[in-house]
Amino acid sequence: MIRDQFLLDIAEEMIVDNFAGGGGASCGIELALGRHVDVAINHDPEAVLLHSMNHPQTNHLCESVWDVKPLEVTQGRPVGLAWFSPDCKHFSKAKGGAPVKKEIRGLAWVKIRWALLVRPRVMILENVEEFVTWCPVIKGEDDALRPDPDRKGETFDGFVAMLTTGIAADHPAFLEACEFLELDRAGALAQRLLNGLGYAVQYRELRACDYSAPTIRKRLFMICRCDGKPIVWPEPTHGAPTSAAVLAKQRKPWRTAAECIDWSIPCPSIFERARPLADATQRRIARGLKRYVIEAADPFIVTLSHGEGKPGAAQRWGSGARDIRAPFQTVTANSSYAVVAPTLIQTGYGERPGQAPRAPGLDKPLGTAVAGGVKHALVSTFLAKHYGGNYQGDGAALDAPAHTVTTADHHALVSSHLVKLRGQCTGSAADEPVPTISAQGTHIGEVRAFLVKYYSEGGQDQDCRDPMHTIPTKDRLGLVTVAGEEYQIADIGMRMLEPHELYAAQGFPASYVIAPAMANGKRLPKHAQVRMCGNSVSPPMAAALVRANVPEMASWSAGETRRIGAAA
Repeated sequence: MIRDQFLLDIAEEMIVDNFAGGGGASCGIELALGRHVDVAINHDPEAVLLHSMNHPQTNHLCESVWDVKPLEVTQGRPVGLAWFSPDCKHFSKAKGGAPVKKEIRGLAWVKIRWALLVRPRVMILENVEEFVTWCPVIKGEDDALRPDPDRKGETFDGFVAMLTTGIAADHPAFLEACEFLELDRAGALAQRLLNGLGYAVQYRELRACDYSAPTIRKRLFMICRCDGKPIVWPEPTHGAPTSAAVLAKQRKPWRTAAECIDWSIPCPSIFERARPLADATQRRIARGLKRYVIEAADPFIVTLSHGEGKPGAAQRWGSGARDIRAPFQTVTANSSYAVVAPTLIQTGYGERPGQAPRAPGLDKPLGTAVAGGVKHALVSTFLAKHYGGNYQGDGAALDAPAHTVTTADHHALVSSHLVKLRGQCTGSAADEPVPTISAQGTHIGEVRAFLVKYYSEGGQDQDCRDPMHTIPTKDRLGLVTVAGEEYQIADIGMRMLEPHELYAAQGFPASYVIAPAMANGKRLPKHAQVRMCGNSVSPPMAAALVRANVPEMASWSAGETRRIGAAA
């Protein structure tokens, strides 16, 4: 990040970030070019606060994009790059058959406005993949507006036509553009739309996990340029661990959810809640446990360490995750290990008819961060190992020091996965990218199941935690085999992921400030932090596109900035 650097603005061309939000696109542009965005526009004061804290050299306009006058903003200076991320909630498939608002579906016309008035050399638009279905809306019997199912893509095609070679005067998209942009259909600006603005336009769906972000977020990107240079689509840098490109070392394996999780945060038991979990949530947890804990074939190992040697210091996860097939690190008197098979499950709101509970693995990217309220939770299973019928007591939580290490292993093994509190996800393992992050709340949770050693006869009725005495162990319910030995679920904990974990999953640098102080002295509230994350562009994705298409706009510090971003 260049937040704390002073850069003399000597670039000829400007960079403008429309719909700037909390700064995902601006962050990516900085990582790619080593220079700040010149102008950032957003109507939300909380978003502008977060953006201005991280991009203090940018000129911030806290107003509607419709109130911004491009000619006054630029004052004759050419625009080399303009980024557009209009509100996508009325295009997203998560919207289902709910009513829509025409004024929100029409926000993309702002791109046409900037093209008409200041003609940016390169424009990049980001939206959900359903943006290509943009079409006129019609009133139903309830007078609510909904997309016309018989005209899918009609407005989108007209949008592209006006940017490129032109459109017929009676095309509904032209009429809608004139309505939104307040153009006289007989005037000179409208005539330019009819003739086409002469941009070369291409669009593709890309996934952030393929470009170094630990989230599976998939978005449609449209690149437009009018300078005669070719549109460049960056080659993916990452891929599935089992893909041919990764095995040939041509690409790196996807970054994973496991590296985003703050393992020091404990998971409260789901059986000690004041209000029981919803049935749909319990079904998702059960499905995730079955797939990523009970039936997990290859859990991985993480190191547990003590905090600074102080009495009562919380245990924290060590820096490296280790494959279960690899040798252990040196075992010392104050170290312990944990087996982890993490997964995400998605819960909340209940499933639609025929919809299975979702539990994507943590060995995949986190699902797309969207504004529609997708909920996730992290699920972890703790395995408490016992020998010879002698039980060690209640065991140690992650936030407590380990018991005394003896020649007999009495320490816990940990198997974990994430739960997503909405949609069709079946959970996710820890070595997968993080599922989509929602802007509507902290909807990704961690689930940890505590396990005790299972014996074929005698002793199996004794659990390491009291709440689970009712589990019918004779039915061998919830057995997990680790290194040839059987363990049994004794308790399950769940917590929602924190904002700093979500921002890490979205690909923001660790140095990004997500809780700036407001005018009243309080920090930006958690719900606002999550909303901004869910609405944000994944910075690595933006960086890849910008670096590929406008490398000539990079400042002298671009290389150093890229190194900073990669290290973060």
